[in-house]
Amino acid sequence: MKTATKTGKNAKKHDITYVNNNGYEKLSPADDKAMEIIGKLYINFLGAGKTEREAHDEGVRLLETAGFRDLLQFEKGSAKLAPGDRVYKSCAGKTLMAVIIGKKPLEAGMQIVGAHTDAPRIDIKQNPLYEAGDMALLDTHYYGGIKKYQWVTIPLALHGVFVKPDGKKITVTIGEDPSDPVLCITDLLPHLAADQNKKTLAEGIEGENLDVVTGSRPVSEKGRKEKIKHNILRLLYEKYGVTESDFLSAELELVPADKPREAGLDRSMVLGYGQDDRVCAYAGLKALIDLKGVPEYTSVVLLCDKEEIGSVGATGMASNFFENTSAELVNLTSDGYSELTLKRALGNSWMISADVNALFDPLYAGVSEKKNSALLNHGVCLTKYGGARGKSGSSDANAEFVAQIRRIFDKAGVIWQTGELGKVDQGGGGTIAWLMARYGMQVVDCGVGLLSMHAPMELAGKLDIYMAYKAYLAFLRDGRK
Repeated sequence: MKTATKTGKNAKKHDITYVNNNGYEKLSPADDKAMEIIGKLYINFLGAGKTEREAHDEGVRLLETAGFRDLLQFEKGSAKLAPGDRVYKSCAGKTLMAVIIGKKPLEAGMQIVGAHTDAPRIDIKQNPLYEAGDMALLDTHYYGGIKKYQWVTIPLALHGVFVKPDGKKITVTIGEDPSDPVLCITDLLPHLAADQNKKTLAEGIEGENLDVVTGSRPVSEKGRKEKIKHNILRLLYEKYGVTESDFLSAELELVPADKPREAGLDRSMVLGYGQDDRVCAYAGLKALIDLKGVPEYTSVVLLCDKEEIGSVGATGMASNFFENTSAELVNLTSDGYSELTLKRALGNSWMISADVNALFDPLYAGVSEKKNSALLNHGVCLTKYGGARGKSGSSDANAEFVAQIRRIFDKAGVIWQTGELGKVDQGGGGTIAWLMARYGMQVVDCGVGLLSMHAPMELAGKLDIYMAYKAYLAFLRDGRK
């Protein structure tokens, strides 16, 4: 993390000055090679998981390929879990908890890396399809904190599911294959935008005007009303077997149709949609999969939903999914369930809340305090506290725990830095850290820094991505040694 400026009597013995240098100046040839491998695998994951459902499914695929088994197999039988067993538990196909049972009893605590796989996007409403101006459109409701003007005129893909009353689930993906059509939201031409230009960026595009154009060709049926809308319904029925009423029990999301790509002439970055927070989700998942042997403490990676809207709902961290699954683990690794054992297991746990932070952007330097801001490719970012204004909404990790994290990272050769989310009183943000800290466990935020966070396409450094993987692996493998 640091290089030394040597001064004073003990300059030869002690590093007394902190300097945050570019990570490439400290990168070993072996890490450079491994970084490129992880980068390519991550780009594949990011492209395959553009929604929380898809990221969950891709995570399950990777886990099962690595020998993890569904925890339901054990819950329904009489078998117990033993050290080294690899299992996972799903919640509604959106939230995922993967576990490697450790040598120590669960009440000694767990080593947990927790991230989220939902991302800002535009959702389709439940009664969305209408015709206006000789076009068919879908009515939308944006999800998470977006700048609405960034989502107009770009190619969009439609992802999601229709679920029939009989339970049949129909998966929809339109706009990803090169032969697919894409969708888009229109904007006002500059020749007619005099009034729009007087508005603030937040007001220039209204939420109710983020409706997506889906078609303009009418059916050739005399007497048919709303011929263009009917044509869209006909196409959906022919391909997916759905009717207009099936929108009532659908979850459909509009996401950028562009693929994640290497960025920069030197290929040192990754540009892609949904890196908040799938970059940390993948790094944590890959670290758990690559964990060799049997860890001392039970190792857990938690990939949750709904963080971008407050972690609410059955698949958010405010639910009891994590606690309930931990209770199952207690039951399956001991003589039976004990509430006291569960409370000890939760209270004795250590957790990295693996979420992204903002990088210093020289084009918008005024919102950051540079010496306490993360920099591109300076390593994974350790964030002692988040929140807004007077640290509102932050769990603010104990100094003792931050010191432990420093020890773990330095011992493993992790290149890391610290950072806050902008100047004091400028803004702020929260993560799932506080929802885990309520159990009494030690929690700190640590993740990859991003440029253009929450935009349709976000930018991350390859070195930072790899160092997040390396940091999470060290934390899960030998965090308390």
